[in-house]
Amino acid sequence: MRQVKRSLGFIYDTAITYPAPATLNYNYNFGIYALVVLALQIITGIFLVMFYCSNASLAFLSVEHLMRDVPYGWFIRYLHANGASFFFIVVYAHLFRGLYYGSYFFPRRLLWCSGVIILLLMIITSFLGYVLPWGQMSYWAATVITNLASTVPFFGQKIVNWLWSGFSVDNPTLSKFFSLHYILPFVILAFVLLHLALLHQSGSGTSSGWGRSIDEIPFHPYYTIKDFFSVILFIAIIIFFVSFIPNSLGHPDNYIPANPDQTPEHIVPEWYFLPFYAILRSIPNKLLGVIALVASIIFLLILPFIDRPLTRSSVYKPFIAKLNILFIADCFVLGYIGQSPLEEPFLFLGRLTTLIYFAYFFVFIIVSQIDRYFLKAVQKLPDNIVYNSLSK
Repeated sequence: MRQVKRSLGFIYDTAITYPAPATLNYNYNFGIYALVVLALQIITGIFLVMFYCSNASLAFLSVEHLMRDVPYGWFIRYLHANGASFFFIVVYAHLFRGLYYGSYFFPRRLLWCSGVIILLLMIITSFLGYVLPWGQMSYWAATVITNLASTVPFFGQKIVNWLWSGFSVDNPTLSKFFSLHYILPFVILAFVLLHLALLHQSGSGTSSGWGRSIDEIPFHPYYTIKDFFSVILFIAIIIFFVSFIPNSLGHPDNYIPANPDQTPEHIVPEWYFLPFYAILRSIPNKLLGVIALVASIIFLLILPFIDRPLTRSSVYKPFIAKLNILFIADCFVLGYIGQSPLEEPFLFLGRLTTLIYFAYFFVFIIVSQIDRYFLKAVQKLPDNIVYNSLSK
């Protein structure tokens, strides 16, 4: 009973009386969108488990049976498949907003780190789920991605064999991936609850990038009404995609049963993996490519600990604002390169955009340190000198 009271008290403090800045706009709604999609993925996933068969000979047929014979099975399956895409859309938007407004600085370091861990778990879970339909692209994507572990010195091939549960991607691999794909969403949910608890502890930031706002209002009814309206609109967009263009974010080769004897012309993962896939392919050396792939996530994780400017938000730093926009554009270009063939000019563009991706972090840190130095220098000047220089 005491635990129930604590849980209800946490919900009440988080969703009702939580003091939120009065200046939050719709740019801060991506978190609630992600929570809605996560709930949608768990509910639809539980339904899909009832009809899915994790056997290499029957997996593709079980999905086709669900789509063709089960009443509204196609709708549930398309909700789940497109829900994964929308999950990544809102999380990426949430990430870019945090970068732009400096939401990862103290006291929100742990909050940011928990969000990056959620992103990493999402990537793993989505990859496992992409394999389950056992289509042609699912099979070969699983083969290519799991083979990346072979680059680990000394133990690489043993790790690959453990991932496969054998000597190739086959029925034991599918069973293992299915079990992990079912469990990991609940792990993500646990980290989401931790993320909310850390947000409740540190407080919501504002577009200015500073800490708690002086002008605060209770979360309910002001933001609950705003969030309810935007969530209804967001769900309407998802239903539109599911009803009219359900395959627009997928790959047509995945509607062909897996054939280990026939390699697709171009092996590509789902669109939300394409920027990371482009980074991997842009480096000729396989081991260095895997290191760069892992580093692309690690850099996001350690960013709050290596960058400590006095001015947080890009609103007050025009150069940093342009740098953030360049970084976002670079990620879009990486996504386009990731689905392009390995030939010129895509090879050159892939290496250039990969260089820009990693250079962003170094340039960002250097500029932030210069910004910190000049702000400290300005703070030491007499007020009349600062006022006169600004008035000119």
